Amino acid sequence: MNSELVDLPTLTQNKVSTMRAAVIVTPQKVEITDVNLPEPGPTQVRIKMQGCGLCASNIPVWQGREWFSYPIAAGNPGHEGWGMVDAIGEEVTTIKVGERVAAITYNAYAEYDLAEAESLVKLPTAFNDLPFPGEPLGCAINIFKRSDIQPGQTVAIIGIGFLGALLIQLAKNAGARVIALSQRDYSLKVARECGADEIVKLDNHWQIIEKVKDLTGGVFCPRVIECTGKEWPLNLSGELTAERGKLIIAGYHQDGMRSVNVQLWNWRGLDVINAHERDPKIYLRGMQEAVKAVLAQQINPQALYTHTFAFENIAEAFQMLQDRPDGFMKALIRF
Repeated sequence: MNSELVDLPTLTQNKVSTMRAAVIVTPQKVEITDVNLPEPGPTQVRIKMQGCGLCASNIPVWQGREWFSYPIAAGNPGHEGWGMVDAIGEEVTTIKVGERVAAITYNAYAEYDLAEAESLVKLPTAFNDLPFPGEPLGCAINIFKRSDIQPGQTVAIIGIGFLGALLIQLAKNAGARVIALSQRDYSLKVARECGADEIVKLDNHWQIIEKVKDLTGGVFCPRVIECTGKEWPLNLSGELTAERGKLIIAGYHQDGMRSVNVQLWNWRGLDVINAHERDPKIYLRGMQEAVKAVLAQQINPQALYTHTFAFENIAEAFQMLQDRPDGFMKALIRF
């Protein structure tokens, strides 16, 4: 019998009744507290978390906005977790205690979290010693598919964080020419390492347009993917998209209204694609394909996990996520 599947059942026999969870009690203040250990429902599994990625979408709740109510629920908004199944509901037949999984859960800044059995991706043994924040990897796959990138196309990717870097890898694997645009010199260095053909500093709006116009022989880019979630880069994205091209919105725009140049979008006949998904089945499919993409070396996320923090130091991880110092790309917490 695989020893990996026999170690963890003993954990449920210890009759542990509480777990540690991170709670954002007020803006920029997080506490580790003891809460009741969740019990899986009939169709659920409980996962003993091994780690969780920190997502840029967490920044507003960390910083504070008027629409959030504090304290935030224990473990929330952690949604990039992976770990070992340690308990299953009575109707679950597709997963066993002890199997290593990535999952769609929403309270993963905690030692345990619950997930529907149908929202799990089993991780191959090749990943046993590797972190696997499945949700953002799945997002990259889903955005890439929505982008409809064809061999030989020039693709501009605006904002080279973790997502943008993965999209460079995917676009290059598809045979595209990639122009990467970012504010940080470190991000542009990462873009080069991921295979970008050209790098452009995000600084002067009109100089950027002229630079990309020159790089594309005056026709701009058939595909532009905006990954920043900010208004100015979104408008810049329209300027860089070729006639009848596709402008793909991958950035998470959560800070209110955006003013965009719809006249330009109309005139160029752009297809504007909101590449965000809300269907859990599509999330899951993206995660499953991400496992295959990593195994096939179509994406290599390991070098992008630049900072790892113990769970007890999650406040430091949030602060680094907000500040994005030189050398930062993706933070993980480990339990």
